[in-house]
Amino acid sequence: MDLAPEQKLHGFTVRTREELPEIDGTAYVLDHDKSGAQLLYLRNDDNNKAFSIAFKTPPADDTGVFHILEHSVLCGSDKFPVKEPFVDLLKSSMQTFLNAMTFPDKTMYPVASTNDQDLLNLADVYLDAVLHPAIYRKRAIFEQEGWHYELGGDTEAEAGDSVAGDAVAATEAADGSARLVLNGVVYNEMKGALSDPNSVLYDELQAALFPDTAYRFESGGTPRAIPDLTYEQFLEEHRRHYRLDNSYLTLYGDLDLDGMLAFLNERYLSPVADEQAAATGIGSEGAPLGPHELREQAPVRALGVKRNMATAPENACAGLGYVIGNACERTRMTAVDILIDAIAGSNEAPLKRALLDAGLAADATAFFADSLLQPFAVIQLRGLEEGGAERFRPVVEETLRKLADGGLDRTLVEASLSRAEFVMREREYGMPDGVALAMSSLAGWLYDDDAATSYLKYEDDFAFLRKALDEGYFERLIREVFLDSDHMAEVEIVPVDGDEDAYEEERLAAVEAAMTPKDYVRVADEEAALRRLQEEPDSPEALAVLPRLSVADIKDAPEEPAYGPVEDASVPTLRHDVPTRGIAYAYRYFDLDRVAFDELPYVAVLGLVLGKLGTARHTASELDTLVNGKLGNLTFFAEIYESETDPAALAPKFVVSSSALTENVRELAELPREIMLETDFSDTGKIKDVLQQRRIGMEQGFANAGHASAMAHLASYYLPAGVVREQLGGVGFYRFLKQLLASFDERAEEVSARLADLAARLFADDALTLSFTGTDGDYERFLAAGAALGRTRPADGVRLIAPDPVALNEAFIVPTDVCYAAQGFDRRAFDAGYTGAWQVAARALSYDYLWNEVRVKGGAYGAGFQTARTGNLRFYSYRDPHLDDTLAHFARASEWLAKFDPAAEAMEGYVVSTVAGFDTPLKARALVRRQDGDFFGGRTPESRAATRAQMIDADAAALRALAGPIAEAVAMNAVCVFGSKDIIEASDAGLAVIDLLNE
Repeated sequence: MDLAPEQKLHGFTVRTREELPEIDGTAYVLDHDKSGAQLLYLRNDDNNKAFSIAFKTPPADDTGVFHILEHSVLCGSDKFPVKEPFVDLLKSSMQTFLNAMTFPDKTMYPVASTNDQDLLNLADVYLDAVLHPAIYRKRAIFEQEGWHYELGGDTEAEAGDSVAGDAVAATEAADGSARLVLNGVVYNEMKGALSDPNSVLYDELQAALFPDTAYRFESGGTPRAIPDLTYEQFLEEHRRHYRLDNSYLTLYGDLDLDGMLAFLNERYLSPVADEQAAATGIGSEGAPLGPHELREQAPVRALGVKRNMATAPENACAGLGYVIGNACERTRMTAVDILIDAIAGSNEAPLKRALLDAGLAADATAFFADSLLQPFAVIQLRGLEEGGAERFRPVVEETLRKLADGGLDRTLVEASLSRAEFVMREREYGMPDGVALAMSSLAGWLYDDDAATSYLKYEDDFAFLRKALDEGYFERLIREVFLDSDHMAEVEIVPVDGDEDAYEEERLAAVEAAMTPKDYVRVADEEAALRRLQEEPDSPEALAVLPRLSVADIKDAPEEPAYGPVEDASVPTLRHDVPTRGIAYAYRYFDLDRVAFDELPYVAVLGLVLGKLGTARHTASELDTLVNGKLGNLTFFAEIYESETDPAALAPKFVVSSSALTENVRELAELPREIMLETDFSDTGKIKDVLQQRRIGMEQGFANAGHASAMAHLASYYLPAGVVREQLGGVGFYRFLKQLLASFDERAEEVSARLADLAARLFADDALTLSFTGTDGDYERFLAAGAALGRTRPADGVRLIAPDPVALNEAFIVPTDVCYAAQGFDRRAFDAGYTGAWQVAARALSYDYLWNEVRVKGGAYGAGFQTARTGNLRFYSYRDPHLDDTLAHFARASEWLAKFDPAAEAMEGYVVSTVAGFDTPLKARALVRRQDGDFFGGRTPESRAATRAQMIDADAAALRALAGPIAEAVAMNAVCVFGSKDIIEASDAGLAVIDLLNE
């Protein structure tokens, strides 16, 4: 359906229409006449349709009110009076994306689906959630998602019986033995998020750059300030900001626009406009009720800012921030983003190389901070050396002055420009295009009603910037943004001894000191009331109102592009018939079966350093520029492919992943080949830089994404593949890395020799399987440029033999204030075969039992259950304030599943949502990787079809039958935990405690 400017339709007036080749479609901006809402419709042929509503929400303090609102409005509404409609949609819809996000100045609620009716259902639930939330009649939502007091003591021992737990709490309240505890989902989420010194540094930089605006506040909330938020303030901020005249709606894809606009107007925009017009216009302080002001910060120079933080000395970091201008200066923002990549995007980029060579820190990074009115550039040091902070700015300014005065290397900037163009063309957003484009649109639209499409258009910007390469434009940018800046900040995070959680203990002690016995009883009563609300099931009448799809709505499986071996190829080759938007993908898989087990950590090191060292033909800097300019992606890593039935049948591979625009197919063959065959491993200084950066990255991952680390290490307790992966990137590799770095200078020549030897043994045609995606012409040109390597492996008799896994119970102390727990085992040990019913069970356990017990009641940010075709069965929790309670919930999961008997509609919902997840559209790169994984794992399109059919046929009895293997897996008592010292040391789980960073 096409629209013309000034056209009126269902209460909307079309403001603008423009062709957007960047999205292969057309963009329309519409105004809703009655409500003042604005709508952007991005029309193209994409079947993965999307809807989004966003609100401008600049915070006025650090309480995280908009973050808590983001969580809370999805906990029931007037039309959908169930406790968790968000979770009900996860359990019953065909969504391909369902989430909500809080940004520094906006809150966004996007959804996506390939089904028209489902998209309408999702939009219906989300619109009622944001406009008519249950928060006004259920204070407990605020307490659950934001913060509340609980009574500690022995109540954790009663995790399985909330009534008994309430009785214990009441008794302890009466006799004064109880102690207050702070809990809440957002509270615990932010405790985890702000355990990271890099997150704290970013917040401090933003506060220093914008001391007089909303950006000085942490929009997610700080644990110190979240408990200052009152329920009344919470409600007022919703009334202020969740207004239609403060809203931005987006529609995307091949959808029924006429029907969607009619729905929006009749169901929500016109009626709610009347409601909001009739509502009081006065806030709690007597001022007109409206959104907080979002204004520009006048220039400031905040130098020498220091922030003490209780963290390990190696976490010391420092940052420089430079405000670039107004977000609506789109071309300037794009140019600075490209400039930052050119001067600091790799170890060989001139600014980063200067910082590394100066020995100021273990790592240096730079990035462009957008999604705010005044974007800024950040240059950061991680792992500061003594005196590094004082020398930081002088080294930066000296280096940038040389670049500005002497001129930037044209090929360097051109390479970064080419890389940026590749990224825009590939559109690998990690989410549906409609969601990503809705986010991008707000980068300009939020600040200028006429800029809804400014961040969706890039062709003209790139044309201008290519012309500007020879006109001194980027050198002028260096002077304007960095050297002559009158709006910048300098911040250092200084590690100190102590407990970063001490503020919480002090706060609770002060509250307790003022409490009477009656106050303790009141807290116990409020906690009990919250528990009762959490445990009370939704009524059949409330559930009946939720929009649902049935199994009959499931369409035939989407047809997948064909793939398979190429006959008579010189090396084993897979071809994929996947549309790629003018991009070619080449994956080279080298067998690792002739590498000894104790060599695996060096295989991982090889993957880290390849592409970052010079070759026989190019210096490291020259190679870096060539790769950036000619290739879209080039990475080296190890992967283990597993059999579905035999745990010992592994296909370990060293993967060379590469992609390029079709005009650069020759370089797609030649550059990776040069790196594999001709890398010079003698520059051990550069190798050490890479290893130090990897160590820092792993340590941050342990603290920020500890659930991933816990699940990976857990697998080494019972899967041969897990044992191998540990040496390539888990705790085993981290320990190797620390030991190697401790004596690197003495072992440098040995490291160089071992890497050269490994490369000579790995990269050979008789170890290679090639996977290529592109046109026939691309493939022929790729082969002609030298796909084969022209050598074979030596017959040295070395074989990869992994030790048997050993079940353990370990808890790793890492610098965080929360906990990440994982428990599981190999399902095949109990003769439990794989069917599609396992995936349906995983959805039921994750979004029903674990969501309620670990997240809703326990206050963890997340929890789930996963199982794979290859046997791995595991539970996990994420940013969790508890450990023993959570393990107890894992142990009782099989009991819950054994009694699983949902209503017929609910069971169909589990099936529908599981199949939709299985059918989620994949972009070219992800689809090719999945198909390659199926090939090496022995899975066929027929086996995928059989799994899908089993999902559709799954019923409650099929899920109950899986309770036995789950109980057996939990009984094996294989547990891995990453978490805070306090939580781990207070545990009675009998885990072996390891201080990972200090052992």
